[in-house]
Amino acid sequence: MGKMIVTYTSNLQTKAMHEQSGSVIFTEAPVDNEGTGAGFSPTDMVASALGSCILTIIGISAKKNQFSIDGAKVVVNKIMGTEPRRISALDLNFDFRGLNLQDKEKRIVEYAIRNCPVANSIHPDIKLNVVIDY
Repeated sequence: MGKMIVTYTSNLQTKAMHEQSGSVIFTEAPVDNEGTGAGFSPTDMVASALGSCILTIIGISAKKNQFSIDGAKVVVNKIMGTEPRRISALDLNFDFRGLNLQDKEKRIVEYAIRNCPVANSIHPDIKLNVVIDY
């Protein structure tokens, strides 16, 4: 389950449609690879998917354990490598300040950060640097 239809539109841009919902995402080649920077690049989407996945998994755990992470944020910084051109590292800076999480809740958060499906799908050579601010 989870079928996407991706169409090359023109000018180094794609349109990805999520078949079940009809939601659409556009991508473009990055500035350092002949794009204009007008939108997310495919590798930006990988980085965004990681941050979104982790917050979603934390949200599921928070719901089950009856606490809130409303307003939590993660800033994901993608670092590109060369030869081969690929993502070499992702810096994730989580901000849970102001949520007053208890020790048990912090353990739940930290477990989810290490065990989301996207993180488990990323090549082990990609370095994940995680900072958590409570």
